[in-house]
Amino acid sequence: MFKFKVAIHTQIIIGLVLGLVFGVISIFSGWNPAITIDYIKPFGTIFVNSLKMIAVPLVLASLIVGIANLGDVSKLSRIGGKTILIYIFTTMIATGVGLLFVNILQPGKQLPEETRENLMALYDTDASTKQQRAAEIQEQSPLQPFVDMVPENLFSALSDNTAMLQVVFFALLVGIALLNIPKEKGQPVVAFFDGLNDVIIKIVEYIMLVAPYGVFALLASLIVELAGEDTDKALELLYALLWYSMTVIAGLGFMLLIFYPSLFRLFTKINIKDFFKALHPVQLLAFSTSSSSATLPVTMDVVEKKLGVSEQVSSFVLPLGATINMNGTSLYQGVAAVFIAQALGLDLTIGQQITIVVTATLASIGSAGVPGAGMVMLVIVLEAINIPTAGIALIVAPDRILDMIRTAVNVTGDAVVATVVASSEGEMPEGLIRTTNPLAADGSEIEK
Repeated sequence: MFKFKVAIHTQIIIGLVLGLVFGVISIFSGWNPAITIDYIKPFGTIFVNSLKMIAVPLVLASLIVGIANLGDVSKLSRIGGKTILIYIFTTMIATGVGLLFVNILQPGKQLPEETRENLMALYDTDASTKQQRAAEIQEQSPLQPFVDMVPENLFSALSDNTAMLQVVFFALLVGIALLNIPKEKGQPVVAFFDGLNDVIIKIVEYIMLVAPYGVFALLASLIVELAGEDTDKALELLYALLWYSMTVIAGLGFMLLIFYPSLFRLFTKINIKDFFKALHPVQLLAFSTSSSSATLPVTMDVVEKKLGVSEQVSSFVLPLGATINMNGTSLYQGVAAVFIAQALGLDLTIGQQITIVVTATLASIGSAGVPGAGMVMLVIVLEAINIPTAGIALIVAPDRILDMIRTAVNVTGDAVVATVVASSEGEMPEGLIRTTNPLAADGSEIEK
């Protein structure tokens, strides 16, 4: 009997659209928001938590195996050097693109005085919270990020998704140590983590079976939470910030549709259309969860099985990217900083805008791959150019939606860099994408 199968990315799109429709109908029909929040949102939370649950063990296992399989430390240093340089380069380009768009479109000058005051009053509490967190970060030593990189207690780091860099550091040490001890002694350790990695990838396939339902729940609850009880007021405020939102989206669109394809044409033989087709599930999950860390297991699965990137490259480049490569976040910080200055009637010099590029690049490296982390780092960027940090209240309203979009760009950037590095190392097959589909609707692999 003929069995009709719908591709997983199509299922996710359907779930996303239905979630949006349900949320809008719920708002305009006057349904009690508690119904959506109490009985639908939990399914979305369970879905995100299940992805986060396996993110840390996946990073640990895949990174150890990937480094151990490199064969020698010199290859690790070469791949690591390429990866970090490309990440820094793309992040600085992203920030520069954001500044270009915000200076051309000048969205801050479109904000009416009354709307500005309403936004400042409405979101003053949220702004104060972000300021306090940023102040704590600024009081630390300039070398504190290096201190934070080394875990005081490995098991504490393994239990905290925001401590991913500490897990990466430990995995690097274990991988390097395995390269420098007799192979017969290190092989059982490598075999254990290799098996663990395969188990986790299989769990990813199970989780992806419920992805459409999780995405539906996330989007439906998001719409209801954004509107609250005063629909007209929420829509009015969002409309007032349309110019700002469109500026951020235009910059992110440039990165996604022009900059990344240009890198592909220069450094890989993969057709960019095939790349985006393969990456659809990853981008949709990143959009739904607003978390690079939660999306990481699926990113690794797709990049390895559908793009053909070798496990030793993907297991090093992608976990590192989810930790330090935030192209979408750095672009947003550049746009937001200038937007706030424009809205407050402050002119920024060329020197201050260069400072934004440098600070946003460093701040994005320190951003955790979780929802809302970029806004905390934005406060540091504002402080660097002497812009009142209370101004972040102006951009809180649309930030949740923009966070979803920039996270999709973040994970796309990670996949692009992984593919470029793999191509430069000869660690992927010639031609286009592998024909294996690891994310079939029933969780099985289909060979064409």
